[in-house]
Formats: sequence, structure tokens, C-alpha cells
Amino acid sequence: MSTSENTVIVGAAMTGAKAAQTLRDEGYDGSVILIGDEPVRPYERPPLSKTYLRGETDFDGAAIHPADYYREHDIELRTSTTVTAIDPAARTVTLASGEALPYHRLLLATGARPRTLPVPGADLPGVHLLRTVADSDALRHAITESRSVVVIGGGWIGSEVAASARQLGAEVAVVELGSVPLERVLGTEMGTVYRDVHTDHGVRFHFGVQAQAVRGGGRAEEVVLSDGTVLAAEVVVVGVGVVPRTELAEAAGLDLDNGVVVDEYLATATPGVYAAGDVANAYHPLYREHIRLEHWSAALNQGPAAARNMLGQATPYEKIPYFFSDQYDLGMEYRGWAPSWDQVVFRGPVDRREFLCFWLRASRVVAALSVNVWDLGQTLEDLVRAQLAVDPTILADPDTDLAALVDAAT
Repeated sequence: MSTSENTVIVGAAMTGAKAAQTLRDEGYDGSVILIGDEPVRPYERPPLSKTYLRGETDFDGAAIHPADYYREHDIELRTSTTVTAIDPAARTVTLASGEALPYHRLLLATGARPRTLPVPGADLPGVHLLRTVADSDALRHAITESRSVVVIGGGWIGSEVAASARQLGAEVAVVELGSVPLERVLGTEMGTVYRDVHTDHGVRFHFGVQAQAVRGGGRAEEVVLSDGTVLAAEVVVVGVGVVPRTELAEAAGLDLDNGVVVDEYLATATPGVYAAGDVANAYHPLYREHIRLEHWSAALNQGPAAARNMLGQATPYEKIPYFFSDQYDLGMEYRGWAPSWDQVVFRGPVDRREFLCFWLRASRVVAALSVNVWDLGQTLEDLVRAQLAVDPTILADPDTDLAALVDAAT
């Protein structure tokens, strides 16, 4: 493409950084401007609730590229910079400084923000959200200086922070409206496995209740639950989900529906504008529906896919959704898309925490999870992609060759 072209990427996290890298890797020689509102270069978010939070990984270990990468690849990285408006008709992006940047193509990679806790006292010092490296820095300091930590929400962030806080030596209580942690995503069966893992490590759970208030004299000291229980809480961590950052897209008149609506090429209906990562509700050719993924793998892979499409390569995004989690000595990888299912099948010794788990809908495998099993990743992905109708007893049998099962069907 012509060197006179200008590509602007709004959002300097994994999605944006990988898109910028791909533009250069693919030979694009136009201007690339990568804009982020944080004061640091792009980094990965998964370590923020795990190794970085525990101090086992430093910032360079979490950063996506070395410090000099952007200069060396002629990518103009603007940190501590806020975009205030997008004008698709004029093809400009306006910054808080008033500067207007022209673009030929624009990628929105604005991500998501954590939901806040809508209760009295939620704004007290000592109440933490976790999204940025600064959040993780503050939370690590708070946990190491305190004894009692209350985590509100038993999803991925809540569960991982609870594990890290225990490993840092804090007393931890988790407040979760469901009957087990991770119930909405994994169901009762796998949620029970995670409950038992955390209980074995000393985490106290309060299920079926909500936080009604955070109280304290100038800072958080306790959390009041809906059943009247009062929990000591020098540190409160709110992990109740995220919402896509769509304000710029909305003001620009882009189509919205649980995020910025894009097709399988990650293109919006507005010429020259693309969206990827947490903010994008993308059509998935395999599932034949729009899916918004809040996963590391989507950020990693959608940015490059969007970049290639911006270069005219017409590359549909059709990767199988994937995410992972490490809590204590339980490592997990999940592949698939299972907003609903009618059967859960285990394979292997669940009590030894080394097993596979499958979610079936109408006897077809829609998702697969491995716990401390590391040599079947591609096979499980192939199994999910094939959408096989499988006899559950065959699936549960450790002697069944899963790869042969896929080969026979395809």
C-alpha cells in the first residue's frame, strides 16, 4: 500500500499491538499510529491476576514487545493519550488535546472496563477493581499489607485473584451469587471442582448471597452480605464482569449490540472502520452467530486478522474460542463455545485433578476442557470444530483414541 496511507489503531493493549505488528509483518509501509490511554507500552492482561499480581513476573515479562520495538518498526505509539471522538465521514480521530488525526483505515480495539459494585461504600479506599497494570500494582501492595481479603464475584478474575491472594498469605473469602464458582461458564459439575480446589487451600465461600454494603471509617473494613453476614475486609476486590467500551463507537454512529458489531472479517458496516478484541461482537462462520469474546486468545488473534483484512486479504476470523486459567496447581485450557449444553462428560481421574471435560448439546461436543493434561490441545480443538455427535460413554472411556474419533468422522 502507498506510504501516504495512514492507519490508526485506538487501543494499545494486546489486540492493538498485535494488529500494528501484523501490518508491518505483512509489508505495510504506510503510517501506523497506535493510541493508548495508559502511560505504559502494551502488555498482556492475564498475568495481572496471576504471576504479575504475585510478583513472580515483572512488567517486561508481561509486555507484548520490548521497549524499543515500536520505534524500530516505525510504529508511532502514543501512550497517555485519550481519543475523544471519531468522525467516519471525515475519516478523522480527535484526541483530548484537540489534535485531529486523519485515517484511511481505523481499528477500534478499545477493550472493556470492569463493572463497579452498585452498593454503599463501594468507593471507599481499599475497594479494588482489576483491569490495568496499575490496578494490579495497587492490589498486590494492598494484599501484602493486609490480612483479610474479600473477593466479590466467583468468575475468572475473582477466582484467580482469590488463588493469588491465598498464595500471598492473605485470609480470603469469596462472595458469589451462584451455587459454585464459575457456574455460569462451566456449570455446576466443573464449578464444584474449582470450589473444592479453593476450599482445600483455605478459601471461605459465601454462596447464594450478594454484597449489600462496604463499611468502614474512612476506608474499607467490612462487607455486609444480603443474609446479614458481616465479613472483615481490609481489602475488597470486585470481580463482577466487564462491559465493552463502546462510547466512541456509539457517538460515531456505528452499529452496536453487546459491543461493536462486525462481520467475519472484523469490519463494521462503516467503510474503513474495523473492531477487534473485547469490544467486538463478531460473526463467527462456524457458529453462524455473532460472538463477543473476552478472552486472551481473541485479543491475540483478532488483531492480526483485522490487520490482514485492512490490507485487503479477506481473511475470515474463524478460530475456535480458547482460554486458560492457572489457579494453585490446577492448570486448565478450554476450547469451544458453549452458551448452553445438556450434558457434561468427564474423562479421567477428577479426584486427582488430571482429566478432560466435555460439554454436549444434542450429543454434539460444543466445548472441551483439559485439566493438567497438556498433550491433547489440538485434538480437542479438532473435536470441537468437527461438532461430532458422540456416544457419551465412548467419550468418557480413557481408552478411546480421540484423534482417531475425529479422523473417522472427517
